[in-house]
Amino acid sequence: MVVAIIIIVALIVLLALIYIGARNSIIRLRNQCDEAWSGIDVQLKRRHDLVPNLVESVKGYAAHEKSTFEEVTRARAAAMQASGPAEASKAETQLTQALGGLRVVAEQYPELRATENFQQLQRQLTELEDEIQAARRIYNSNVQAYNTRIQQFPGSIIASQGGFQPKTFFEIGDAAEREAPQVSFSS
Repeated sequence: MVVAIIIIVALIVLLALIYIGARNSIIRLRNQCDEAWSGIDVQLKRRHDLVPNLVESVKGYAAHEKSTFEEVTRARAAAMQASGPAEASKAETQLTQALGGLRVVAEQYPELRATENFQQLQRQLTELEDEIQAARRIYNSNVQAYNTRIQQFPGSIIASQGGFQPKTFFEIGDAAEREAPQVSFSS
């Protein structure tokens, strides 16, 4: 009888330890996702700060491209207002497309491309895009690990009890990479 009680108590303690370990693991993964998202957010804010400088640099050479500048400005404003990966993904894709249009305009002006200020801004933007992609890969990797953990047993049971929800992947550029920006020089 005493042996049976010890075995039952040991099983209960073991199950409690498994539960605590699994829950802590889910919490750790969720926190890693949040931390990785803040890394993306910092890079996106740096991008948003760089865009007006790039627009102003191009504006002096291509003043008649008002619609392109307005589109970039509108896309930047939407991207700055976006919250969360899904909304930010959509807004950042639009900003990427608008910046592509701005690059096409810049290509039409060799004297602009030759200015040191424009070259520096282009380099900064390229470096920033690379940093955003690196941060996105880290975030999406953390999201994949977290989502897998809350979907597998016993994590699925613990996640449903604890209110843990799946995270959204952060994607930029699918549409922007497939479509070439259209720029017209007619009024």
